[in-house]
Amino acid sequence: MSGMDEQKKKAEAWDREDPLSRFREEFYLTEGQIYLDGNSLGLLSKRAEKEVFHTLGSWRKHGVDGWTGGESPWFTLSERLGAMTAPLVGADAQEVVATGSTTVNLHQLLATFYRPEGSRTRILADALNFPSDIYAMQSHIRLHGLDPSEHLIRVTSEDGHTLNEETIIEAMTDEVALVVLSAVLYRSGQLLDMERLTRAARERGIRIGWDLCHSIGAVPHRLTEWGADFAFWCNYKYLNSGPGGVGGLFVHQRHHGRIPGLAGWFGSDKAVQFDMAHRFTPAADAGAFQIGTPHVLSLAPLQGSLELFHEAGMERIREKSLRLTRFLMELVETQLAGLGFAIVNPRDDARRGGHVALAHQEAVRIAHALKDHGVIPDFRSPDIVRLAPVALYNSYLDVWEAVRRLKRIMEEKDYERFEKKRGVVA
Repeated sequence: MSGMDEQKKKAEAWDREDPLSRFREEFYLTEGQIYLDGNSLGLLSKRAEKEVFHTLGSWRKHGVDGWTGGESPWFTLSERLGAMTAPLVGADAQEVVATGSTTVNLHQLLATFYRPEGSRTRILADALNFPSDIYAMQSHIRLHGLDPSEHLIRVTSEDGHTLNEETIIEAMTDEVALVVLSAVLYRSGQLLDMERLTRAARERGIRIGWDLCHSIGAVPHRLTEWGADFAFWCNYKYLNSGPGGVGGLFVHQRHHGRIPGLAGWFGSDKAVQFDMAHRFTPAADAGAFQIGTPHVLSLAPLQGSLELFHEAGMERIREKSLRLTRFLMELVETQLAGLGFAIVNPRDDARRGGHVALAHQEAVRIAHALKDHGVIPDFRSPDIVRLAPVALYNSYLDVWEAVRRLKRIMEEKDYERFEKKRGVVA
């Protein structure tokens, strides 16, 4: 029996024993397709779809009274979904709210927590950060009349893929007013030591916030215990809330009661919101950091998705996620050796998020070829193919079959059929 056959039998055995295998039936999967792009956009679940239809029915039945009537009044929907999300980020219910989008929420949190004063005027980020986060930070530095080229510090990477936590801590000088980092780096999948970095910032009197876009739903967090000042995220990747779905934010309870940097009427204390006073009275919890009216139809699928996470449990999800990515790396090393791939994500479980990052000089054409062969990957310029086997709907056999198809693509040089040019999103 060949090594590939032995690995297939191992995958089949793991699938038979998998305590999360039943959740695969909860999602709409395309026959013959292996979807490994859940770190970019998660698949539709039947429960998410059900909640959308339920919300449409409530609108149809109640009209405007849906805000305060029916089974799930919209007026408090963002707070209820925040409470459902809180266990996934290790927070108390009142510290989380479902609202806005990643960048809008970051703007809100920067407006609230970036307060340059005296010698503390700089924001510390990193050179591998997602561009939208950098744009937002640059915007707020300019709004304070400062120059981003001087006041935005970006810790560099030695290998172009990962960050050294010691270097980040060394950059936490007396000139830094705020630190904003990603829990999982979007290109390489490196998981930073959030607890250590948060502690280091607090010991130096620096506020720290976290972008959880590539970690929430794949990695457990303990934000309250660690003492993070704030966090923000999208819900459409591992949390499967749909394209452009409403995001979320966390604000530690020690900051509750403060006036948010950007006030809007849905951040009001709900007891007085409809008094229509021109004096803003913020909610006593994270709800204060909402700005506009909740996007009810876009929030609906999140409720169905979160139900699945509560049933599965983050610890079991993380355990399977790590096992899936370990198996994927094993297959790459044994089956794709000599074909030009380099695994650039950390191998250590404690330092790896939910996806595997493969560097290859023909990455863009390989990504096109994979799609043509029914494997949905993600490409990140200039040379990274990201593969994210998701615990709730991918099997171990999916991982084996994806590598089998990739091996065939490489051995037959099938990728050469494609133009060396990325599409709009991949």
